[in-house]
Amino acid sequence: MSDRRISYAVWEITLKCNLACQHCGSRAGHTRAKELSTAEALDLVKQMADVGITEVTIIGGEAFLRPDWLEIAQAINQAGMVCGMTTGGYGITLETAHQMKAAGIKVVSVSVDGLEATHDRLRGRQGSWQWAFKTMSHLKQVGIAFGCNTQINRLSAPEFPSIYEHIRDAGIFAWQIQLTVPMGNAADNSEILLQPYELLDVYPMIARVAERAQQEGIKLQPGNNIGYFGPYERFLRGGSAWSFWQGCNAGLSTLGIEADGAIKGCPSLPTSAYTGGNIRDYSLRTIIEETEELRFNLGAGTPKGTEHLWGFCKTCEFAELCRGGCSWTAHVFFDKRGNNPYCHHRALTQAKRGIKERVFLKNQAEGKPFDNGEFALIEEPIDASCPDNDQLHFTADKIQWSESWQPKQESYNFVIRNS
Repeated sequence: MSDRRISYAVWEITLKCNLACQHCGSRAGHTRAKELSTAEALDLVKQMADVGITEVTIIGGEAFLRPDWLEIAQAINQAGMVCGMTTGGYGITLETAHQMKAAGIKVVSVSVDGLEATHDRLRGRQGSWQWAFKTMSHLKQVGIAFGCNTQINRLSAPEFPSIYEHIRDAGIFAWQIQLTVPMGNAADNSEILLQPYELLDVYPMIARVAERAQQEGIKLQPGNNIGYFGPYERFLRGGSAWSFWQGCNAGLSTLGIEADGAIKGCPSLPTSAYTGGNIRDYSLRTIIEETEELRFNLGAGTPKGTEHLWGFCKTCEFAELCRGGCSWTAHVFFDKRGNNPYCHHRALTQAKRGIKERVFLKNQAEGKPFDNGEFALIEEPIDASCPDNDQLHFTADKIQWSESWQPKQESYNFVIRNS
């Protein structure tokens, strides 16, 4: 087994957090029991470098709430790996930004999940939106490159074009987007999740905003549950002939590390089903090379690569290439991977058949970090009305386009032509 299999790690260095997000998959807030000591963390840095990891993003919780976070960041940098950080941005002062620069943090992603009222509602703290933009101004002053990441759900989707304008003006170089899925707190607040058929209205909006971002020199980076072989797939993923989703990379190029030393193939995956081991019990190399939980994607391109598929994904013409889309997204909906309801191609195919798909919660999540419940999926006629209790239903006419987006048909031919 090559020791260069995994090159990128996302490391939750603490679960302590100063926000209380409705959609937080890890249910962050309080420190985990038995988080790694400084000595254990610094040893893990050496192990990451030894197995060929080249880039590490530190996250939380909120990473800067761990007292030795700058020491860890500096060690990552000194070990020859690029150190990045993802943050809610609540409380990063100009002095803190200077310390981050000195520690060698090269790039920061600040979470922005709506305009001010929506962001503060989702993040569970008044003033969190204001702080996110203060943090970006501080990063700009000290010369740290920064982007944003945004969760798309029924609360944030109508504001998506305006979110872009605000973060563009703040000075971002890149913007990562992701669909909110029912893990952790989001499993308890599932009314905010987009329904699969609502993707039919979401993707033209994303493509239009992505085209503007490209024109304005900002890189829009689709997360692992964005896209899948709809008409905007190649455009959203970079525009080249080979820019399209090519299957889950958990354990192939990525690694997730929890604050207590648990190792997963992807930072988003549920802890109970996908933890290969703990670095207190085994070396990082052993966990990567020998545990099934980090090797489940190694069969890509062979008949084994599609054995886990079921439902629509098993019948799809893209099955061997896509392998069911994002494992995390499928698992947290149905408690097993292999059938992904958040697929643009799927929504379009079903619409052509006169069908729309809707999910509803069947079994609640237990309430642990990175946990999930279980949803049921039903097929309805495309013109079926929404349930009476569905107050957050998303449609294209709810999207808030400012005057700067007029006329509405900018250049869709460009998008389709490059798909």
